[in-house]
Amino acid sequence: MKALHSRSLRSRLLSLLSAMLLLLPSPVEAVAVARQATARIPDARFGIIETYHATTDAAASGAGWTRVTFEWNQIQPTGPESWVEYPVADTVLDAERAAGREVVGLLVTAPGWAWAQFGGKNVPSGLELPIDDPGNLWATFVRQMVGRHRNRIRHWIIWNEPDIWGTDFQSWGGSVEEFARLMEVAYRVAREANPNAVIHLPAITHWWDANYGRELFLERLLNALAQIPEAEKYGYFFDAFTLHLYFNVDTIYDLSQHYHGLLRAHGLSKPLWIVETNAPPSNDPAWPIQGPNFNITLEEQASFMIQGIAMALAAGAERTAIYKMADREGDHVNAEPFGLVRLDGSRRPAFTAYQVATTYLAGFRQANLVRRDNATIINVRRSNGWTTVAWARGTEPVEIRIRANAKSARVVNWRGNVKTIAAQGGFYTLTLPPSACTHPANPCLIGGEVVMIVEGGVSTGLPAPDPLPAAPAAPTAPTAPATPAMPRPAVPTPPAAPRRPRQDNNHISQHIPSVDFWC
Repeated sequence: MKALHSRSLRSRLLSLLSAMLLLLPSPVEAVAVARQATARIPDARFGIIETYHATTDAAASGAGWTRVTFEWNQIQPTGPESWVEYPVADTVLDAERAAGREVVGLLVTAPGWAWAQFGGKNVPSGLELPIDDPGNLWATFVRQMVGRHRNRIRHWIIWNEPDIWGTDFQSWGGSVEEFARLMEVAYRVAREANPNAVIHLPAITHWWDANYGRELFLERLLNALAQIPEAEKYGYFFDAFTLHLYFNVDTIYDLSQHYHGLLRAHGLSKPLWIVETNAPPSNDPAWPIQGPNFNITLEEQASFMIQGIAMALAAGAERTAIYKMADREGDHVNAEPFGLVRLDGSRRPAFTAYQVATTYLAGFRQANLVRRDNATIINVRRSNGWTTVAWARGTEPVEIRIRANAKSARVVNWRGNVKTIAAQGGFYTLTLPPSACTHPANPCLIGGEVVMIVEGGVSTGLPAPDPLPAAPAAPTAPTAPATPAMPRPAVPTPPAAPRRPRQDNNHISQHIPSVDFWC
């Protein structure tokens, strides 16, 4: 009986094991599951704003972080006792983190009940009071937010685009001295609520001040912060600074360098985050309202994804994000489709280009802008190899020679198409396609189609995007100089209510020596 019982037990165990094996994926399915599981975060440096609006697409994109905007007037709309989980529930934030994306918080917009009686727009009441005084309403709100999300959010951006003025989109109506106090209170309270909190200065658009001849907001703010007692002790009450830069690839590098210089002039060295960048297309048939006359095509927006991210790396940006994940109902007021995903759920070509960028720039260690004349070349050293990002800047094709680190390399375009190129005499030689250069005022706002020369392995598990079919040949652009002059335009009349100020065509000059290859 004992032997029979053992055989019966073994038989049942074998049957159970067989059933379990039938439930396991086949080797092909297992590979597919593994690829899907690893297709989340190629590198935490790369983000997309509001990924929670399209989580499946966010997982496929490779975005490593996102930003959530917490508007005080929406969270406590009726008074200090009210509380709304806005713009998303805490469970959504937890889901973002569970998906592997770091959440960055942005605090902005005081509710009307909290405004100071004699202050400017959005200046909180009691700002001048000690941070432990209940009458300091901003201190109380920051303490609640940072404490509530202590285990969810480490990075906090304080306010948004305070340099915009004179429109309905103005977010700050107080003085720069009051804003300096806003930063001091936020920094000290946040660090009490979470000693590991990282506090960012508000994002600056730059052009609103620059186009209208005003001293730059960050310059004024740094001067005001310096007047606060113990500013030096607390690192001027911020740990990183933030920029929003759109449309013009060159200004991503130039303005990043310029603002680093402003900080150095004050004896400061802080990380830079470019939290919003994009070049929304003007010609998407799926968008019911045509945007500004920038003549930006869907293909140029796609090229901008890689050009902009590579320029940000070369400029020393610690992180970069695209604004934004998906179009939303109500976005039509902007007349510009910023989303990588359309309202109908389809993906713009820029989505694929973003995948390509996060795939082949992952594992970044160092980036250098080594050429910017009729072509731009950026050398990116990765943990597993090298990626050279190159594009033509004018209407003529440009032949380039790239010093080889291996016998062969992959050549990748923004569509994800890959071909192999062999080194000849220690160099790769290839021709960069020209830019369309059809934009008003600054014809070559965006360069030609990007070429990426990839040597070594891809640094993480994100699979390469499925290649898109090649686009039909574009019509020949009118002849223009390879590097067009970019004169500063006359000061325009301020628009009535822009989503964001339009960028000047001029940029702060950076003289990069012309060379034929990088070493």
